[in-house]
Amino acid sequence: MGTVIDLARERALTPGCLDRVFLDSAGSSLPVSTVVDTVIGHLLREAEVGGYRAAAERKEDLAAVPASLARLIGCASDEIALADSATRAWNLFVTALRWSPGDRILICGTEYASNAIALLQRARYDGCSVEVVPSLPDGAPDLDAYANLLDERVRLVSLVHVPTNSGRIAPVKAMAALAHDVGALVLLDACQSVGQLALDVVDLGVDAMSATGRKWLRAPRGTGFLYVRRSLLADLEPAAVDLRGGAWTGPDSYQLRPDAARFELWETDVAGRLGLGVAADHLLALDPADVEAAVRSGADDLRHQLGGLPGVRVRDQGDDLSGIVSFTVSDVDPVRVQAQLHESGVTVSVSEVGSTRLDMGARGLDAVVRASPHYFVSPEDRRRAVAAIAQVTAQPAH
Repeated sequence: MGTVIDLARERALTPGCLDRVFLDSAGSSLPVSTVVDTVIGHLLREAEVGGYRAAAERKEDLAAVPASLARLIGCASDEIALADSATRAWNLFVTALRWSPGDRILICGTEYASNAIALLQRARYDGCSVEVVPSLPDGAPDLDAYANLLDERVRLVSLVHVPTNSGRIAPVKAMAALAHDVGALVLLDACQSVGQLALDVVDLGVDAMSATGRKWLRAPRGTGFLYVRRSLLADLEPAAVDLRGGAWTGPDSYQLRPDAARFELWETDVAGRLGLGVAADHLLALDPADVEAAVRSGADDLRHQLGGLPGVRVRDQGDDLSGIVSFTVSDVDPVRVQAQLHESGVTVSVSEVGSTRLDMGARGLDAVVRASPHYFVSPEDRRRAVAAIAQVTAQPAH
């Protein structure tokens, strides 16, 4: 690890956290002020000289964005494709695979709704099957059952690093190794992990990974990226290609780019991508390992404090937990909890069954309150949040 994070400095760079307790980095975090300045500054420059010239002036900065993201996740820059969201990035990979009837896809109980819908669509259109890895009583994937499901017909294993509805961290490395033993590919949804957990795609052993900018990475909305292992690229053709991802080589011929940018389209939000690069560089300067330590410590503290409140039940399961803290309040609908906390100056979100149907359904939950304190959240902020939640529990149920 590097140096301890300067909390006062980071809060000063995050003015949105100064007058409210912000606990929703799992939804859309507060950007660093340098990210905001970069985005607004580029938009203003576009208004002065036009989009083409403004982009040309930032050519080197734009080219550096994939390199910064590659440093962040431990890969080469030519294995990074920029996208407008994690969902777009995830679908770019899935729709580039050549599917055949009889192909099997494995998902876990924490699979995210958008991913599940896309895979079920592939099953409908291409004749493959989507199967669920059984879970243990605590919600963790049953690795023995998983190993028994794996065979040469398994084309893809879809893993969610951290689910949208709890702090659980998936055993990605172990599951990827087992998948590779039978020749299956592993696609990791890192939407909720990049920016709060230090990770290395090579160490994890995944073949592809999708991530967003707007959550823990603290980048603008409308940004995301895809990692694809270089050795896979030659066999992957995106469902839609333009002159960014390929070249028109003759009247009736074209050629794809050799790198992951074959997944990119020419038109993009230049200001947003510049902001994404600034956000990635800010995280790298802090040291992702130090950020992870701070986030885990803050979340553990919040769970501990919530555990002492009557009527509050922390819903996170497992021994390896991230920065997402999920909980319910007895006899109070999570949406109402969210609204009352908002009135008290505390920002949280609600995760409903439709987002993680398998896991929530198995636990009999319709919704949970989701608190996600980032490294810029202070101990006093957490105490204020707990006091506000205690006020919710003290009010009579309606």
